[in-house]
Amino acid sequence: MNTANTMNTKPRRSGALFTLLIIVLGFVMAVPFFWMILSSFKSEAELLITPPRIFPVAVRFDNYAQVIYDMSFLLFYRNTIFITVLRTVAQTIFCSMSAFAFAKMRFPGRDAIFMVLLAVLMVPSQMIMVPNYMIMRELHTIDTLLGVALPGMFSAFGMFLLRQFYLSLPNELMEAGRIDGCSFFTIFSRIYFPLTKSAIMSLVIFTVMYSWNELLWPLIISSSDKTRVLSVGIALLQGQNHVYYSQIMAGSVMATIPVIVLFVTLQKYFIAGVASTGIKG
Repeated sequence: MNTANTMNTKPRRSGALFTLLIIVLGFVMAVPFFWMILSSFKSEAELLITPPRIFPVAVRFDNYAQVIYDMSFLLFYRNTIFITVLRTVAQTIFCSMSAFAFAKMRFPGRDAIFMVLLAVLMVPSQMIMVPNYMIMRELHTIDTLLGVALPGMFSAFGMFLLRQFYLSLPNELMEAGRIDGCSFFTIFSRIYFPLTKSAIMSLVIFTVMYSWNELLWPLIISSSDKTRVLSVGIALLQGQNHVYYSQIMAGSVMATIPVIVLFVTLQKYFIAGVASTGIKG
């Protein structure tokens, strides 16, 4: 009997230690975010004081007002939302259709084409920025919102993610659709695509986070406020002779909140989608 109690106690202790470890790690990861929020309410002098103070002496909303009214922050917000939505919708459509084709359809050179597209993941994004810029120049989309969004409207990673999910779905659905006389597009749109909700939500979160935080490409392709995004606008607060730390913190808080809300809202779909994409290879 003592042996049984000892065996039951060990899993409880290990579970409690694991839970405690997760709480500690979560707190450590949350510290920079809370520090950013508190710093956004401090004055410039208070933010740079040594030793640093955790809480502001007096809560100041001037930093938020200066970011909103002294720079085109709301315009940057609108541009970021537009580009993020455009990329997310485009990736959902293009990646889903290509993933379905590579997972369920048979055509000459399918595996070879898939491996070539997958090899794109091994190429650093910085290496293709010059070719992308030259393409955008030929398309006359320099300093336009379409030029900012276009290179991110398809993703080899998104195609691979959804293909793994489509591979986990039974082939009998395809055969049943063909027997009923459905075209491949009808089978995709009415049978398979509705079953990929969790995987699509995972792709949506990845795409939104990437588009929302991207800096280098928008910085290269944009030359005026009408096409700049939040990441570029916040970067502009780092002047040549002075860095506006308090305003950077305020802008970062406003830029981060929508992504956090989206992730919390779609968290269960994200976990389910990532877990299910590795069922088949």
